[in-house]
Parts: sequence; C-alpha cells; structure tokens
Amino acid sequence: MSCQGKRPVVEGRKLDRKMLSRFCAVVAFCFFLALPAWAHLGPPIQIVQNQKDGPFLVSVWTHPDLGTGTFFVVVDPVPGKIVPKDVKVRIAVQPVSGRLHEAIYDTWPDEATDHVQFNGEAKFDAQELWRVRVIVQSSIGGGDVLSRVEPTPTTLGQLHVILWSFPFFFFGFLWFRGMSQRRKRMRKRAAARAATAAAGVTVPEQVNS
Repeated sequence: MSCQGKRPVVEGRKLDRKMLSRFCAVVAFCFFLALPAWAHLGPPIQIVQNQKDGPFLVSVWTHPDLGTGTFFVVVDPVPGKIVPKDVKVRIAVQPVSGRLHEAIYDTWPDEATDHVQFNGEAKFDAQELWRVRVIVQSSIGGGDVLSRVEPTPTTLGQLHVILWSFPFFFFGFLWFRGMSQRRKRMRKRAAARAATAAAGVTVPEQVNS
C-alpha cells in the first residue's frame, strides 16, 4: 500500500529531471547562437595586404575590439631578399581626431607558424576611427605601413544584455510553474490511490498528460 502511494512521486521526479535536462540544453543552445553578437568573433580583418615596406612585404590582420585590440603582422621578403633574424615589429595607434598622442606597443614573434609573424595588442578607449602604423625594423632596413581601423564593442551593453536575457527567465518561470502544478496533481493522485487502496479497492494507474 505504501509503495503504491510513493510510486507516482518517483516517476514525477524522473520526469522533472528529464525535462530539466531538455530545458538546460535549449538554453545553452540559444546562448551559443547569440555569442557572435556579444563579441567580434571569426577570422581577423585584413587591413594591409602585401604592402612594400623597404626590403619587406607586410600584411596585417586585426581583431579591432574596443578596449584591447589584437594584431597579426606577417613579414615576407621581397624577391631576392631574406628576412633577418633581428627583425622587429611595433604597433602604433592614435585617434584620427588627434585627441590622444600616438601610443606604441611592442609585438612578439609567433613561433608556431611556418612564416615570419608577429602578434601584438593595442589599447582602444573609444569607438572612433584610429590610425594604425606598423613599424618594421631590421639590420637590412625597414619602414612604416599605414592603415585605419574602427574598434567594435565586445559586448552589447548592460541594457541589451538584460533584454536578451529576459526570454530565458520568462520561459524558465513558465517551466518551473508548470512543474509545480504537475507535482501538485501527482500528489493528489497518489493520495487518492493510497486512500482507495486502504479501502480495499484497486484503482488503475493514470497516464500523466
């Protein structure tokens, strides 16, 4: 008799866990779909392509994120030359408006590539047009490569995040409300079966909707 009264509650817990897993999977899937709107993802943007810089051909890619942008500089030799081991690259940035002095940042060689590449970072404190100057120096010469870039925000802002999160909280509320009502119905059915069994009458199991 006691087993008959507890059985629906056990089944309800199994059902709750199953639906909770499905709900979490849907939320996670929607979250990853929305990630591209939160940051500058994907391949970097090429802002310089094979531009001659003294004895070198320079190409530059960037992730122009507002706050800290990243740069990738590839240095190839012109025909008949080689890239010496003492080559150095620096990144200089300045707002086109001139409101800040030019800031120069060091880069570091990327040993994981099969070509001469330098990676670096630069600070962007405002979403506006910035002048980018890539400085290449070596024992056989060098020079500057110029370009421009406009940083992009890495997040949508606090208000947009709240608006984006609202549907998840709303559907979560509906889900927990539905589960609470389902548990109440199952407790009532379990109590009715227990009372009927105590009276000596067998009641068939009901299929949960």
